[in-house]
Amino acid sequence: MPNRHLNAVNSIMRQMAQSVIGQDEVVRTLAIALLCNGNVLLEGLPGTAKTRSIKTLSQILEASLGRIQFTPDLLPSDVTGNEIYQDSHGKSELQFEPGPIFNELVLADEINRAPAKVQSALLEAMEERQITVTGKTYALPTLFMVLATQNPIEQEGTYPLPEAQMDRFMMKISVDYPTSEAELAIVRMLQTEETQRTPPLEVVPQSHIFDARETIQKMKVSAAVEQYIVDLVMATRIPGKFGRTLPLWIESGASPRASISLHRACRASAWLDDRDYVNPDDVRSVLHSILRHRLILTYDALADGVTPDSIIDEIILQVAVG
Repeated sequence: MPNRHLNAVNSIMRQMAQSVIGQDEVVRTLAIALLCNGNVLLEGLPGTAKTRSIKTLSQILEASLGRIQFTPDLLPSDVTGNEIYQDSHGKSELQFEPGPIFNELVLADEINRAPAKVQSALLEAMEERQITVTGKTYALPTLFMVLATQNPIEQEGTYPLPEAQMDRFMMKISVDYPTSEAELAIVRMLQTEETQRTPPLEVVPQSHIFDARETIQKMKVSAAVEQYIVDLVMATRIPGKFGRTLPLWIESGASPRASISLHRACRASAWLDDRDYVNPDDVRSVLHSILRHRLILTYDALADGVTPDSIIDEIILQVAVG
């Protein structure tokens, strides 16, 4: 019997891959985060289609998209909204005017260009799916996802995200430049879009996402795989138990959110492969995107140019499947 929900998600991924050429891993990771009701941080150099991928996703799902361009002069109320005086039946009264956070997909563009007080305006929304303004709490849409972008090389005029906020992003996607073949296809695609009418995207009802989430939530994970998940995360906290190299690189490890996110993401990965069980390969396939933003590196690691991804590669080598 065909899985219509899986077919719907595959349609989303196929259309995104056609619009964001050469970024198949980005597309799959975004799909996993969507299925897990998680938030995503996309880090890449300018022009790597980070914003385009988010806009394409919103069009396919017919989801409202709120774009926030983060700048140093932004205020928290520019994100959450604020109470303003409005005339109602001849009386002036305070009414709440929702900000761009009250959309189904929220694009936080260049999130590290705003100061901490603005970045913190997202914390409650990302964790609890609600916003509190002047003592009143407002629920956010059922389909709600924060997709933030940042440039990894620009440091001037930026405000690094604190660890507490980084931890609220379920996954971090590193967006690389496309290959020469993919870039040639991108150039030709954009010329076609300029000279011809682009055919509309095939809309996928959001109900498929919600039904798929229910299936993934009920998926069983074996005790051995669950122990493997915990061991991988524990290797970031107690690196001395897993060889001599890791303690030289890791200053602080991942929180329990990493284990929870890894458990969810590997189930979604297995579901995308049309399986109702999780194997260690599913865990390893999502490990980098779950851990790379949760590791605090030592001075020696930074001085030697060791990357979080290379540390995660070493963790995979050192941690055995039970």
